[in-house]
Amino acid sequence: MRPEILFPLFTSVSTLKGVGPRVAPLLEKLAGPITRDVLFTAPTGLIRRSVTTVDQAVEDQVQTFVVTIDAHYPSQRPSQPWKIRAWDGTGFLTLIWFKGHGPHLERQHPKGARRAVSGKVERPNGYASELQIAHPDYIVDEERAGEIPEIETVYPATHGLPSRTFRKFALEALARAPELPEWQDPAWREREKLPGWREALAAMHAPASEADISPLARPRRRLAYDELLAHQLALAQRKASRRSTPGPRIPSGPLSDQAEKALPFKLTGAQIRSLSEIRGDMASGERMSRLLQGDVGSGKTVVAMLAIADAASAGFQSALMAPTEILARQHFETIAAPLQALGLSPVLLTGRDKGAGRSAKLLALADGRHHVAVGTHALFQDDVVYDKLALTIIDEQHRFGVNERRRLQDKGEGVHLLAMSATPIPRTLELTVFGDLDVSRIDEKPPGRTPVATRAAPTPRVPEIVDRLRSAIASGAQAFWICPLVSESDKVDLRAAEDRAADLARHLPGVGLVHGQMPPAEKDAVMQRFVDGEVSLLVATTVVEVGVNVPNASIMVIEHADRFGLAQLHQLRGRVGRGARESSCVLLYDPPLSEVAQQRLDILRRSDDGFEIAEKDLELRGGGDPLGLKQSGFPAYRLADPVAHRDLIAVAADDARLILARDPQLTSPRGQALRMLQELFDWKPASPLNEAG
Repeated sequence: MRPEILFPLFTSVSTLKGVGPRVAPLLEKLAGPITRDVLFTAPTGLIRRSVTTVDQAVEDQVQTFVVTIDAHYPSQRPSQPWKIRAWDGTGFLTLIWFKGHGPHLERQHPKGARRAVSGKVERPNGYASELQIAHPDYIVDEERAGEIPEIETVYPATHGLPSRTFRKFALEALARAPELPEWQDPAWREREKLPGWREALAAMHAPASEADISPLARPRRRLAYDELLAHQLALAQRKASRRSTPGPRIPSGPLSDQAEKALPFKLTGAQIRSLSEIRGDMASGERMSRLLQGDVGSGKTVVAMLAIADAASAGFQSALMAPTEILARQHFETIAAPLQALGLSPVLLTGRDKGAGRSAKLLALADGRHHVAVGTHALFQDDVVYDKLALTIIDEQHRFGVNERRRLQDKGEGVHLLAMSATPIPRTLELTVFGDLDVSRIDEKPPGRTPVATRAAPTPRVPEIVDRLRSAIASGAQAFWICPLVSESDKVDLRAAEDRAADLARHLPGVGLVHGQMPPAEKDAVMQRFVDGEVSLLVATTVVEVGVNVPNASIMVIEHADRFGLAQLHQLRGRVGRGARESSCVLLYDPPLSEVAQQRLDILRRSDDGFEIAEKDLELRGGGDPLGLKQSGFPAYRLADPVAHRDLIAVAADDARLILARDPQLTSPRGQALRMLQELFDWKPASPLNEAG
């Protein structure tokens, strides 16, 4: 049960004064459905208003004047503005209103009236003698001039809900915020000089300078730490709960050793280390929850295959789930022959399986004849029964929903989880995304991978690149051509990609197109034709499936490369350089490049280490959503900025571990305060956010 003291913050936004049926949806869209969401919406800027006179006014500044209304100039046509000329003894000031503001202005501000007026000062069309304010922020009787604030906090706004109105709601939400018991460690607060929770909120909503709005201001750091601690505590509790669930004991077995000896290459040091960590977990008797992270082509599937062989040696089954059929098929082709050579029976199960063929596969899984099932969502359907499922491997696990991952794991008792990801998350942010998983990293490339020559080229050189593609395709090579998100509209993006594909088809043979609007089966069919060599040039709107392996593809062209995240570009580049051919990646951009865009493309040319690239991207991009992390299962923080507050992430994770080691049930006074914190942020161990399995 939520503590009663928090009830005022969990009421609907419609309970705030002035929030009626029209405003409520706008406020929900900007902040969220409850009062707490409005309270946790930080100001985005400050407006300073200085009182001055027309002769001293500064262009493009927000300033306040005391004036006498001199004349009204009504609009003659709907497209023309209504103008009021005002005089302050030193010069004239023109006040302008567009669209429908009419005669009521004359009634409210008659000729001769004294008014205080405030807004952004402009000089129209460069006329030095004329000053104007379009749509003044304030125009009030002279006696009420004191009501115009010298410093005004700016909040997010939307059409129909201006910043000033949002500010009123934020201050009312603040008035409802109760004093709560302190949940932060006193020594930490003292060292960091952090204010109390209520005091920090009051300071956030009443900044006196730009520095107070910065994420680095102490009140913001206090609130950010609260949010990070609530999250890390939930992740640590979830991890502890998983650990307390027994898992099948799976020792390292002879089949795995045979499989490793039969490999046509030696494992890298990073693969050996990762495999050893996985084996340690599976043999421990506790349920494994581990992430295997590594660049595209770093050899994650081979490590997973050896873990599958260990499970089979111990008499257990495994399931390997991939987000698309083409990836599932590719994993199956990688592991099927080596496992069959050991006398094991792998099976591929996808949505295409129907009728008697599917029934036969399900029967062999249920009676244990199949040792491993590789597939898509088909692996966790209700009629799929496993004999002794003990290991689930989920590729690109952020592409699956919480319930989908859970349904697969519920097919056995205390099933071990191995998640795999080729999305390079910077080390500093790893805890926020994978805080409830142990992480193994494959940070070495297998020998024999061809380096990809990367260069940037301006868009006007497209004809030259098309000529090079023509000769490469004639010699048997294949290529990708990636079109970016050109707008927020899928239709516009699709049209741009279709136009590009049509244009390339006029000059080149065997052009295929895949895009996000295609039915999955159709998309898979085009991808398969590319894998089979029937399509020479694949034009794609969205990121080409992570992990798709076409060894013959040796050229990657990325249009508007400056619009992609660095990590995304690195993953796209990883599609080529998988075969014997020399490979290249061309980053097309519209000149001129900004300095940051130039730096980003330079990093990509210099480095092929996905983790280093992700870290650099984070530094260059700053706040917001670096790297498109929302797509990687990244938490949607309200008060913490994962970039500005990244030093606090590890501290919060350590604090959470220490808290649970001393007080696992959170029964001490601080523990009870921490329960309140978790309720406040709705981040509890059972919360679905970021559930990894």
